[in-house]
Amino acid sequence: MTRPPVRTGAPGAAGAVHFSLLGPLTARRDGRELPLGPRKQRLVLATLLARPNTPVPVDVLTDAVWPDDPPRTARKNLQVYVSAARALLGPAGDGGADRVVHGCGGYLLRIAEGELDTLRFGSLARAGRAAAERGDLPGAARLLRQALDLWEGPPLNDLRDSAGVAEEADRLEARCLTVYEDWAEAEIELGRAAVAVDGLRDLVERHPLRERLRAAWMNSLHQSGRQAEALAVYDDYRQLMARELGLEPSPAMAALYRSMLGRGREARRPATPREPSSPVALPAGTGAFTGRREELRDLLDVLGGGEERVVVVSGPGGAGKSALAVRAAQLLADPFPDGRVHVRVRREDGTARGRAEILAELGRWCGVAEAHAEAPGTAAGTDVPASVAGADVPASADAPTAPASAGALAVLAEAWQEWQARHRALVVLDDVPDEASVRGLLPRSGSCSVLVTARGQLPGLAPVHRIALPALADGEALELLGKLIGAGRLRTDPAAALRIVRACGGLPLAVEVSGMRLAVLRHLPLAEYADRLGDPSAALDELVAGDVSVRHRIASGWRDLADGDRWALGRLAGLADDGCFTLDRATVALGCGERAAIRAVESLIDAGAVTSPAGEVTAHAALYEVPRLLCLFAREQEAMREQEADAAGDRVGAPAAALSPG
Repeated sequence: MTRPPVRTGAPGAAGAVHFSLLGPLTARRDGRELPLGPRKQRLVLATLLARPNTPVPVDVLTDAVWPDDPPRTARKNLQVYVSAARALLGPAGDGGADRVVHGCGGYLLRIAEGELDTLRFGSLARAGRAAAERGDLPGAARLLRQALDLWEGPPLNDLRDSAGVAEEADRLEARCLTVYEDWAEAEIELGRAAVAVDGLRDLVERHPLRERLRAAWMNSLHQSGRQAEALAVYDDYRQLMARELGLEPSPAMAALYRSMLGRGREARRPATPREPSSPVALPAGTGAFTGRREELRDLLDVLGGGEERVVVVSGPGGAGKSALAVRAAQLLADPFPDGRVHVRVRREDGTARGRAEILAELGRWCGVAEAHAEAPGTAAGTDVPASVAGADVPASADAPTAPASAGALAVLAEAWQEWQARHRALVVLDDVPDEASVRGLLPRSGSCSVLVTARGQLPGLAPVHRIALPALADGEALELLGKLIGAGRLRTDPAAALRIVRACGGLPLAVEVSGMRLAVLRHLPLAEYADRLGDPSAALDELVAGDVSVRHRIASGWRDLADGDRWALGRLAGLADDGCFTLDRATVALGCGERAAIRAVESLIDAGAVTSPAGEVTAHAALYEVPRLLCLFAREQEAMREQEADAAGDRVGAPAAALSPG
């Protein structure tokens, strides 16, 4: 590929600098290439440009420049390299501000879309895909081709000996390959396959196991009347898969091959594997999504960078786990070209769905089940009964699934693992009750990632990247409340608004319900509603808006707890008005020894019912906390339990197996 003359795609100021990462690292001003300094300085610049307008931690820059043994002066040397880059590149276009700035998150390089080829590339690619979704294939092909014209070759090919830069370069190349596949498929649909044949052949030689590229090459050869060559491409791929991975081509690829065998050139545009293997099944995000900036950035960095295959987001019911997961999945289209799927692991009533039901839904979304449901009685090419492979796959996520035999379930689970091994997709498993519900669904190999949300910590899953959602900070909670009741009303009594969000314990669901209630009750002064929420005996009664109830959500989490955990939580909730307690006080409240008290508190931490300090601290020095609304609910339950025990004439005590001797 050859690069055309540099075009910014947007008006630029005289003397503006234009950067390129889609090939060797270059910078041009007024058409003249700029010297970028010694290699280590170029590594710093490449790392900043690979994450434009985003703070890059100093540790990331250090690893890129000195991957093995950074010198004691590494931080000072980085400052020198950044200072040199700042002097070379000059100010940003927004009023002469510094182009490179340093903050608590690291160094940030300010750059506009027209100044960086990867930003322009992404903009054109998004526009091309949007045109394709509208049915404008000529416009899609044109825009995608403009994006590809910016691609000169392997990104950052002059700096790939740095592992950190190589990782960023691989990510950029994967995006380029996906856009090339989009463009080639658009040209094939338009009957212009000949323009894509040679480029597809070259890319398949460099990426022989990338199935979508190979399918497009087969289609382009077939449409061009070169059927024998198209069939040979499949045969080569089948042998390569068997030799390198011990696998067969995917069912969609095999179906494409059979269609070419059976119908000749008139079947020149059969379905490509992307159709069953590129699902986007995400719920609509909430317009009131607010805050969680650090957690969202962490998710995007970890999942987008391919650092982890499994991420667990934990927090109590109503903490906004699902909203955060959906927002992250919506923003991760480029790193996951083969699909993004959201699956709820519980039903609406809070009960757990069976593994067969979840596997069937995943199979339907990702083409595993449909691809097997061809022959009556058994799935084509497998031992999967048709009832598992497709015939009994529910039409909706909440529909019941017919029981499957253990053998059939094992085959479908293996088919799901094989699909994950061959694709780069993101699966959101939402509201997971325990480790056993998802352990067999997580990828064993390949580039798929799974984002798990759960009320508990799921400590039995490893290795995973963990993100615990704390309560919203006051500012974030007020921002959320303002979106629902209007910023003007919020300003009428900011002190009362602050009391409202604090009475909600910073729980996003509670703040949302308060906002929905106040949006309807416009006559209700904020101060009066704050007083209602401040009353412990009435707060949960006030947190209801239509069919949305905070008490109902908390009760669902309460039912998840073991009997011993519920008893211990009820006792601990009564320790202090603010829900905080120390280990010594827990020992007294639980009426047990220190060791048993530690185990009881840690069990509640695992379940997400008690929060602990973020840093390392001894158990005696730690201040634990039961979130306010859960604390109120637990006190209600404890009072009811005591009343029932008194009525029955029983002594109130721990369940038989609640606490081990300590």
